[in-house]
Amino acid sequence: MNQKILIVEDQLEIREVVEKYLIKEGYQVEIAENGFVALDKMTQSRFHMVILDVMMPGIDGFQVLEQIRSNSDIPVLMLTARELEVDRIKGFDLGADDYVVKPFSPRELVRRVKVILKRSFVVESENECLVFDCLKLCPHNMKLYKDEQEISLTATEFQLLSVFIQNKGIILSRDQLIRLAFGIDYEGFDRNIDSYIKRLRQKIEADPKQPIFLVTKYGAGYMFGGDA
Repeated sequence: MNQKILIVEDQLEIREVVEKYLIKEGYQVEIAENGFVALDKMTQSRFHMVILDVMMPGIDGFQVLEQIRSNSDIPVLMLTARELEVDRIKGFDLGADDYVVKPFSPRELVRRVKVILKRSFVVESENECLVFDCLKLCPHNMKLYKDEQEISLTATEFQLLSVFIQNKGIILSRDQLIRLAFGIDYEGFDRNIDSYIKRLRQKIEADPKQPIFLVTKYGAGYMFGGDA
C-alpha cells in the first residue's frame, strides 16, 4: 500500500490504538504528539493523509489545519472530543475532509481513512479533463485550472466539483450531492455540503457573494453553470 499517514494526537493511548489499526491495514504511520512537531514533520516528509486532533496544548488542531491548508491539499481527518456543530463547521470551513468525534470506533476510523484516500488518489485517463467556461478540471492529476491558472483544491472539493461539472444545469439536493460525490457510505452531515460549497466559491467565483458558477436554488439545492 505504501501510503503514509501522520497521526497528530497528544494522548498516548489514542495514538497507540490508531497507529496499531492503521499499521494492521498496511499503512505507514508517523506520530506527532503536538501541532508544532506535526508541522515540522510535514516540512521534512511527504504524507498522504493527516489525522489531526483538535484539542492540543500550544497550538490547537484548527491552527495546524490552517497552516497545512496555506500550502497543501493533503487530506485531513479531524479527531476531537468536541461535539458542537459549530466546531465541525469551523473544521470544514478551514478545509478538513472529515470529522470523527471521540470516543470512536477504531474500525470506523480506518474505514473513513480508506474512503478519503480512495477518492484522493484516483488515477484516470489524461484525456478526460472536464471543461466549463474558463474552468478545466483534470481527474488524472486532480488539478483545477481557471483561465489556465492552477487553483488548489482539496480531495473533497475536487470530488464535489467533478459532480457539479458533470451535472451542469441540473439542480442537485444535498442528499444527491453526497450520494454522487461520496457514495452511500458517507457518514458526515448533509450541512457539511454547505461548507464545501462555500470554500469552492471562494476559489472559483470572481465574487463569492454573487456566484455565477455555483448557484443556490433556495429550497431545492445547488446548480452549477445553469445561469451561465
